[in-house]
Amino acid sequence: MSEGIAHVTLDRPERKNPLTFESYAELRDWFRDLAYDDTVKVVIFGSNGGNFSSGGDVHDIIGPLTRMDMKQLLAFTRMTGDLVKAILNCGKPVIAAVDGICVGAGAIIAMASDMRLATPAAKTAFLFTRVGLAGCDMGACAILPRLIGQGRAAELLYSGRSMTAEEGERWGFYNRLVPSETLEADALSLAQQIAAGPNFAHMMTKTMLAQEWSMGLDQAIEAEAQAQAICMQTVDFIRAYEAFVAKQRPVFEGD
Repeated sequence: MSEGIAHVTLDRPERKNPLTFESYAELRDWFRDLAYDDTVKVVIFGSNGGNFSSGGDVHDIIGPLTRMDMKQLLAFTRMTGDLVKAILNCGKPVIAAVDGICVGAGAIIAMASDMRLATPAAKTAFLFTRVGLAGCDMGACAILPRLIGQGRAAELLYSGRSMTAEEGERWGFYNRLVPSETLEADALSLAQQIAAGPNFAHMMTKTMLAQEWSMGLDQAIEAEAQAQAICMQTVDFIRAYEAFVAKQRPVFEGD
């Protein structure tokens, strides 16, 4: 970690970075702990060896799942959902830097991130139907339609087909496409820009983005009024005002 920017990658590049029971739990716990870690301002979830993630490991996860009873299966699916909730509730902006394969649970991690950069080689698929499961996995039916629209999400979740990088950018899943050779640098540049901002206020923005999904308009406006009033009590708000008066650029410190 440097400059308050944490870098996370899956570390099995020879198998296109699949997830295991252990890595699911480790990521869930790490993102949960982030909510209490003021040293981290932004997270970059990156690719490794030219791929983001191939999702749940066929041998380490899917095979054992076929031998579990209902109670064990529900414990697993709740754990994977808890990873998404941990990303949404960690209080830090998360940037997914996607190259190559980004499928299954890997696509879900990218989906749950706040922003997504991708290379032209990115292939993103919510391929749960390919293994005989429903598309409603880890919040996909709730989050994906909000990003790309109901019809497009339905097509991807029913078919399990790959969304090309160009489609992903055009549909709003990816913020922008960048060359493979500059993916890490571009993600870092975006993270540095965000990390230099008012980080308490960024936490509040992330919180409101998640909580307002289930609010009516009146509730949302009132919640934002309360959130903004809290932010107006921060020292960063005063710093911004004083810098404006002095015709200087504000230097935020997150308090």
